[in-house]
Amino acid sequence: MIFAWVNLWRALKRTKAKASHRRMIYLLLGSFAPAIGSYPYLLFGFDFAAAHPLIFWIAVNIINILVTIFLVLMAYAVAYFGVPWPDRVVKRRLFKWLLRGPVTASSTLALTTVVTRVGPLVGLNLTPLVPAVMVTTIVAIEHLITLVAPTLERWLFREKDQADMELLQSLEDRLVTRGDLQQFLEAILSAVCDRLQSPKAFIAVLRANNVDMFITAGSERLDEVEPPSLELLSAVSKNGFSEEFYTWGEFWLVPLYDQDQESNLLGLIGIQQQEDHDFDNEKSEALAILTERAAMALRDHRRQQHVFLSLEELKPDMDLIQRWRATARYDGTDVLSSADTPIEDKSFSRWVKDALTHYWGGPKLTKSPLLRLRIIQQSLDQYDENPTNTLRAVLRQAIEQVRPEGERRFTGEWILYNILEMKFMEGRKVRDIAMRLAMSEADLYRKQRVAIEAVAEAIIDMEQSAIQGEILDNGIKNKFIDL
Repeated sequence: MIFAWVNLWRALKRTKAKASHRRMIYLLLGSFAPAIGSYPYLLFGFDFAAAHPLIFWIAVNIINILVTIFLVLMAYAVAYFGVPWPDRVVKRRLFKWLLRGPVTASSTLALTTVVTRVGPLVGLNLTPLVPAVMVTTIVAIEHLITLVAPTLERWLFREKDQADMELLQSLEDRLVTRGDLQQFLEAILSAVCDRLQSPKAFIAVLRANNVDMFITAGSERLDEVEPPSLELLSAVSKNGFSEEFYTWGEFWLVPLYDQDQESNLLGLIGIQQQEDHDFDNEKSEALAILTERAAMALRDHRRQQHVFLSLEELKPDMDLIQRWRATARYDGTDVLSSADTPIEDKSFSRWVKDALTHYWGGPKLTKSPLLRLRIIQQSLDQYDENPTNTLRAVLRQAIEQVRPEGERRFTGEWILYNILEMKFMEGRKVRDIAMRLAMSEADLYRKQRVAIEAVAEAIIDMEQSAIQGEILDNGIKNKFIDL
């Protein structure tokens, strides 16, 4: 434990950020838990515990409480190491885990113990009540946590951006998903059919000159009918941007426009015509209200889709910033030296395939994300500072790692290497390669995916070796600087 305290003290002196320094102090304090927790049991060697059991058990309980506090301090401190989440997320997750885990379990065990101990004292057999007490305690505490946790979080974790976070959290229950929109539009259609006494109706949601959603309702449903996109769009174009409903076959068509942008057609409501049907003022007013609500729902859903698309575009940059922030949390210099690691990206294998496809030249090679690899940066001087040639050499080296030992053959163990060599190095056609390797084209594509994965794994191993070598070199340089 002394060796551990010395190392923690050295780490404490190396921290520069205020938050990191404070959390290292928490970690150092929490590391006293093993020493303090073992102390009461050392009293057994002097027969003190047997002679003074009351003092012993009081000391044990007090020290157990201290150990619990120290363990929470250590968990709080180490929960931030290398985690790409913001601090507020780590705090809330740890807080909820403590409440739903240790607090719930300890409270349940405590009440169960009380019930089993109280029974003999009062002369009653309370053993049958133990399962009921356990279940009731767990359910009651979990429900209490659900009710009280948001208030406790706001009180314990006051932040300047609390209002923004509450707004984002409230949006989860207010968003109109595609399923919610469809359900709402079905209710609108049912109301239209009831009010106008029409046997069937539909709503066609338009997007990018096509029918994005086709919803039907009525006694004679059209679930099996494909939406006639071209005919609908043709009828719309003939009608122009008129807000009045018009006929299309056996249906009346009511256009749904964006109230903020009147030229933006969101969709159409189709109502089956009826003979001798007259629109009085009451029905016209009801139809206007229903169409207005349908148009509002479509407008809000489309705006939400734009927001989601914006978030999807921002997500890679947001993830990158969070990784940088986590890297630089305990050493501010790493925010400059520690860039994002392409090998952690899910698209790494696709990048390898694209680079191999344009191995002899092309944008997928010259603009490949693989150019950010450390191994590329470290090998530039060997290839006249040309990143493209360096990447080409790394790909070739990775392919050679897939090559089995011995002379080249056209046997089973050489299939992956032969596919890589003939497809990407020699540029042969798929049909010729399949005939040469005596396999179908479908089987060739499957083997090609396996071969590309093997090349990607080889590049990942090379990159990890380069990173470890760089870390080792930096460590040696720092040692020399310290000396």
